[in-house]
Amino acid sequence: MKKQGKKALSLTGIGLLAVLLAACSNQPVTSHSTGIWDHYIVYNGSQFILWLAKHFGGYGMGIIIFTILVRILILPLMHYQTKSMLKMQELQPQLKALQQKYPGKDRVSLQKMQTEQQKLYKEAGVNPFASMLPLLVQLPIMWALYQAIWRSPELKTGSFLWLQLGHTDPYFVMPLLAALFTFISSWLSMASLPEKNSMSTTMTYVMPIMIFVMALNFSAAITLYWVVTNAFQVVQTMLLQNPFKIKRERQARQRQERQRKNRLAHAKKNAYRGKKR
Repeated sequence: MKKQGKKALSLTGIGLLAVLLAACSNQPVTSHSTGIWDHYIVYNGSQFILWLAKHFGGYGMGIIIFTILVRILILPLMHYQTKSMLKMQELQPQLKALQQKYPGKDRVSLQKMQTEQQKLYKEAGVNPFASMLPLLVQLPIMWALYQAIWRSPELKTGSFLWLQLGHTDPYFVMPLLAALFTFISSWLSMASLPEKNSMSTTMTYVMPIMIFVMALNFSAAITLYWVVTNAFQVVQTMLLQNPFKIKRERQARQRQERQRKNRLAHAKKNAYRGKKR
């Protein structure tokens, strides 16, 4: 069952990658664009941004509102993904204990470890692939949003506040904000982990730097999109994955478990004393 799940997930990922690579054109999207992706998805997305811009105060506001609407649209998927991810996080100490219990790399040891892992997942009601499936659905949606902004010629002629949307931010404000919100959302996500690892810690600091460097070379329309989507991610993390609430709940469970063990030890001690009498 586990192998079939991995195979299905791998095939889905390969198919999604193929679709995204096929959609990586940088040509402007117009009413004459052909294909399902360009004409029906990216073009209609760009037209909706232009409609929003016409009714809500310009191209910048069109990008902001459209980005927020798309993020709200995929919020149920994010909620499901976050719940699955949190369950997996809580199992990490037990999974680590299983790895220490079966350190061998031989086939028998690996099979025993996998059997106990599956038992642990079943008892906790966790599907290890559940957090990945919503992500696979989100990727083409977010890519369509990105391309609708990137490939709309009209957006490159607009302005928003001090920004010329077709040019880079001359004051570096948007790249800095994009990097800042990326760092905050990454830090909040990492803060909820029961056990931190070097990879997650490194990515918390590396990703904002990468976003900042890339944003320096992208048009203000794209950096504005990054700022809005990363700011939304911060709010979303506080709502769905509040690390301070998760820590309080985890500490409360740990206190209850310690109290239960203390009561059990005390009861055994009293029973032993009763037998001696």
